[in-house]
Amino acid sequence: MTADAIHRLSQADWLRTDGIQAVFSAIEQQGDQARVVGGAVRNTLLDHPVPDVDIATTATPEIVTARALAAGLKPIGTGIDHGTVTVIAGGFPYEVTTLREDVETFGRQAKVVFGRNWTRDAERRDFTLNALYVDRHGTLHDPLSGLEDCLARRIRFIGDPDKRLQEDYLRILRFFRIYAAYGAGDMDAEGLGACLRQRDGLRHLSAERIGHEMRRLLKAPLAGPALRMMNDCGLWEIATGGLARVEDYEALRRLQSFAGEVLAPELGLVVLAGFVREDLERICDRFRLSNAERNRMRTAWAALKRLRGVDQLPDAADMIYEFGQQGAVDGLLAHWAGRSAQGTAPDSEFEEFLLRLRQVQRPEFPLKGADLIATGHAPGPALGDLLKRLETAWRDSRFLLDREALLALADHGS
Repeated sequence: MTADAIHRLSQADWLRTDGIQAVFSAIEQQGDQARVVGGAVRNTLLDHPVPDVDIATTATPEIVTARALAAGLKPIGTGIDHGTVTVIAGGFPYEVTTLREDVETFGRQAKVVFGRNWTRDAERRDFTLNALYVDRHGTLHDPLSGLEDCLARRIRFIGDPDKRLQEDYLRILRFFRIYAAYGAGDMDAEGLGACLRQRDGLRHLSAERIGHEMRRLLKAPLAGPALRMMNDCGLWEIATGGLARVEDYEALRRLQSFAGEVLAPELGLVVLAGFVREDLERICDRFRLSNAERNRMRTAWAALKRLRGVDQLPDAADMIYEFGQQGAVDGLLAHWAGRSAQGTAPDSEFEEFLLRLRQVQRPEFPLKGADLIATGHAPGPALGDLLKRLETAWRDSRFLLDREALLALADHGS
């Protein structure tokens, strides 16, 4: 297994591109070195997709910038104060960061300088499986013996877990998120204990940072077990200000074979935290969700509420008309998960209804106010009330009444 993983890394497509080799060639001059680090190495070893590539180097940001320009590449000082320059090569962005090391350590205010020692740079990172480097030739460099942890999918902090967390309390959430994405077996007891001891540090994090990390966690394969442990440790309540329906969420994830929508963080949050509408609004505000995310959650909640209030599943077209296809599907999945968690979900019935929701087109109300005015109805509030009554009659007919029938009904009713 180890040999196969290392061979896969040495032959990785992203490492053999002209773009990244051009970056290496530009930087590696006058004794400087450059190596890919972190996620790209980890993901390749574990046979996961590689969305981006980060490079660590002994060269300072100013030297990286100058050499990239000289090589005809495009450097952008995205985080130059922290030692990071984004270099565009072959149309792909590479974040190039100078090696760093602590010279004085006092929490998040640690004094950091640029360095040339790869081991000290590795010691500043969070988890052992993220402290792996590969050079341009595909040779793995493992200064902290993290390869074994990586291949065993053990998520362990580097050095003293309490110290790592005190440097950045967001690492509490990252511990659970990385486990949910890459872990296997029981969570590391030492790391879990540190998260429990340092949990109040979450209260000092910004809402944006917490929300970003939680949304990523909810997409991960082992989100259910990770969230259960977070909830048991009191971390969910600190992060969200509320309680969690973990059983419902785990039931939702079991529906993934029926619907990929279960991976959507918005739907996950509705199932986890949607006890009442106010809970959703608190989560939306607390995580600084976008308007699109908020609207999806609100629509899913409204559809869920509609389904909870009936003994039989309603007409699929009516659900689509009221909530849209995505909202209707989200609401059904949330309802299905809740019923499954209680052991009362008729799976075949829900599966058939889900299929109908995916097949039905949203009906279009065939009447407008101008149609009524053209037949002699006066504009004003009464016209709006009449239009609403006609729409209700149209929905009650299961959308069978056409324009002429509705106009005749309007004349009869008036």
